[in-house]
Amino acid sequence: MPGHLPDATDPEAAARGLNAPPLGGIQRLSALDTVRARIALAVELGLLAPGERLPPTDEIAAALGVGDITVRRALASLHADGVLERRRGRTGGTLVAERPAKGTVTEAAAYRAAAAEVHRLIDHRLVLECGIAHLAALQAGEADLDALDRLVGEMDAAGSWTEFRSHDERFHLAVAEATGVAYAAAPYGAVLQDLYRYYLPYPLDTLQRSNCEHRALVDALRRGDPVGATEVARQHVDQLHRTMFVGLMDDAGAEAAG
Repeated sequence: MPGHLPDATDPEAAARGLNAPPLGGIQRLSALDTVRARIALAVELGLLAPGERLPPTDEIAAALGVGDITVRRALASLHADGVLERRRGRTGGTLVAERPAKGTVTEAAAYRAAAAEVHRLIDHRLVLECGIAHLAALQAGEADLDALDRLVGEMDAAGSWTEFRSHDERFHLAVAEATGVAYAAAPYGAVLQDLYRYYLPYPLDTLQRSNCEHRALVDALRRGDPVGATEVARQHVDQLHRTMFVGLMDDAGAEAAG
């Protein structure tokens, strides 16, 4: 594709092209492969249980940031790999196989190899989120707080990990908007999007427990308590080091070593 080659008439552009770091990790994966890897890894880590029904494909597509056709193709291939199964009838659909094959989706290795990048992104989010929480406690208005309360309620009522994921992103961006700082949401949203590239399906009860921290943050904002809000934000993001898949893999490795 000529548009992606350095301009031979521009020595500086050519040098930039030659010196550019090679694509690595998940950047090498197609959209189809990222869906395969994320669902397979969630199954291998026990985040999706045998017999669990997956949400509709359009919801999975929205949660994982890909197209509906891509999800359909990925699910079909995972069915062929023995990770998923299909059942007919009113109680049917696409489910995790009762005895899902493990280790058959080689694309998952790219996610396993990305632990350092994920931890770096979490630390970046920690710095931003603590500052945002502090400012929001000083600046949030009643309308901001009411909107955050509604989003907490929507997450409590979410029926699937896909639905929760949508409300979660809206909640955190709304906290950034509540700071009153015009450009707070853009850099913070970029870090969220980078992290969401590594998002895996999680058990709904785990996600709803994290919503207790969302509620505690809103309570601190209502009190106008910047110290309390910052501490809730710190604990909320720090938990990602343990609950995102990199932390789960570390725990599994420690148990195996023990």
